[in-house]
Amino acid sequence: MRFVVTAVATAALPALLAAQTQAAALRPEQQLAHDIYKELVEINTADSVGSTTVAANAVAKRLREAGFPESDIFQGGPKPDKGNIVVRYHGTGARKPLLLLAHLDVVQALKTDWSPDIDPFKFTERDGYYYGRGTSDDKAMGSIFIANLIRYKKEGYVPDRDIILALTADEEGGGSNGVRWLLANHKDLIDAAFALNEGGGGALRDGKPFINSIGAAEKVSTNFTVSTSNRGGHSSVPRDDNAIYQLAEALTKIGKYQFPVMLNEVTKAFFTKTAEIETPEMAAAMRAIVKNPNDAKASATLSRDPRYRSMLRTTCVATMLSGGHARNALPQTASANVNCRMAPGHDPADVRAGLMAAANDTGVKVSRGPAMEHASPSPLSPEIMQPVEKLTHEMFGPNVLVIPTMGTGATDSKYLRAVGIPGYGISGLMGDPNDSRAHGRDERVLIKSYYDSQDFLYRLVKELSTSAKVVP
Repeated sequence: MRFVVTAVATAALPALLAAQTQAAALRPEQQLAHDIYKELVEINTADSVGSTTVAANAVAKRLREAGFPESDIFQGGPKPDKGNIVVRYHGTGARKPLLLLAHLDVVQALKTDWSPDIDPFKFTERDGYYYGRGTSDDKAMGSIFIANLIRYKKEGYVPDRDIILALTADEEGGGSNGVRWLLANHKDLIDAAFALNEGGGGALRDGKPFINSIGAAEKVSTNFTVSTSNRGGHSSVPRDDNAIYQLAEALTKIGKYQFPVMLNEVTKAFFTKTAEIETPEMAAAMRAIVKNPNDAKASATLSRDPRYRSMLRTTCVATMLSGGHARNALPQTASANVNCRMAPGHDPADVRAGLMAAANDTGVKVSRGPAMEHASPSPLSPEIMQPVEKLTHEMFGPNVLVIPTMGTGATDSKYLRAVGIPGYGISGLMGDPNDSRAHGRDERVLIKSYYDSQDFLYRLVKELSTSAKVVP
């Protein structure tokens, strides 16, 4: 996400030294989170070769030792290595439950791809950071939720609603063995008024928080096959009707095509809030596009930034190519995969029509998109926004902005929204937006940020599970 200033967490030496000092003298609740975090990171739960069942078993053991009865702990999944765990912390039942969601699986990581002195499946503490696969995505939130739930039980906290913690498999692989499986087979276990999940976080500038984002909507991903074909022939006699050239020309046109601007409650709020910290030109464009989504000048200005362009509209991009059958033959077929990230509510048939119109060639075929489940953005209700803003200002500073955002990727919240359970990406986990390493090499999290996130989520869950009058 692009902002006016460059957020450089690594330049803030005092913050890093403070983080190292804090790590050396953890409070009991922090030590518990640390130990759970370390245990989870060192269990290989890679979506391709690991096992979330091993991690779920480790979590269940800790919960039993903390006094959670067997009747409140559910473990299960469609495959032996794709285990999920759901635990219920009982409240008075005055309100519908709150769901805390995190996934146990991670993207595969090879030791040879990481720095020589960092093993992706060893929890490494160095230079003010915790390193390891899943430290940011998503074992930070998972370990924090577990530790905080145990802390609530030790304190004898009685919420006015049940608090449900679900740690799931397969988020990185599409969710079929995790959230989708739970919804299809055990929806009652995770049915809730709303959920807190990954998909949001905070940004640092010179080591200090300046943004805390809350994910409340997501684009929907689908793929189209764009293809061409002809009779081919011998490569020694080239002809004008070459399938590869025809496809290349169509893809070039598709690459230049822009779908209409499609804003929703969340993206309007995103541009409205982000305008407060953008350059004058960008800020003016943001305010103009919120006022009039058909403002061509504002759209053009914002579209210069790839991130903002992706927030404005459905985007499609060619991701894979295939063509020809022999080195010395004219190609008879050529095809490309075009991945589209559709704005909420955008009909795949309309997206397909846009691709065909862009190609403007009757010899170019575009496959039909699958039927898609579009989920409406989660409402930015005072019940959610007021506690988040209150705690953000109390913990991180009065000038830190809370910015609703629409994810251009995907989380398991999309499956919850599709069945009427609003999902919110909110963690309070601060980091350098220019140094995101999730899914990548040497994944890491600032130590100080981890424990700040623990405090933030501890307080936020309490705010959301204690009856209080919301100011209109």
